[in-house]
Amino acid sequence: MSELSHVAADGTVRMVDVSGKAVTVREAKAAGLLKITDEHREAIDKLPKGDALTIAQIAGIQGGKRCSDFIPLCHQIALTHLDVGVQVTEDGIVIVATAKTDAQTGVEMEAYTAVVVAGITLIDMLKGVNPDLVLTDVRLLEKTGGKTEWRRE
Repeated sequence: MSELSHVAADGTVRMVDVSGKAVTVREAKAAGLLKITDEHREAIDKLPKGDALTIAQIAGIQGGKRCSDFIPLCHQIALTHLDVGVQVTEDGIVIVATAKTDAQTGVEMEAYTAVVVAGITLIDMLKGVNPDLVLTDVRLLEKTGGKTEWRRE
């Protein structure tokens, strides 16, 4: 099990030591989709709780900033930028988060967390209209910086 980065040779869990890694500019973009009904689509601009799309953006930013509070072995890193976009489309509400840092480790988990927190916030805002909501397709779109660059085809 020693080849797993969060598992020590003796089988115990650990936070990965990144102290020997170089500080580089790192960026990650993640996305997700909240599937909604026509009923949600009609109500989204008239919700008694307020502007659901703006509140979801703010919640996503807050969630991404607190990622290490939710993911036990995730490093606490200083974000230099975090953008969360939400857009109502034919398929539902598309959520895209881009996180950036100057650090020794990547920001994928912060981008993922921002997407999920924004999605759950939208569920909270819309569940009174109809509880038939599904947050799906949460995925990494790209990551740059550090040792590995990656983009989804």
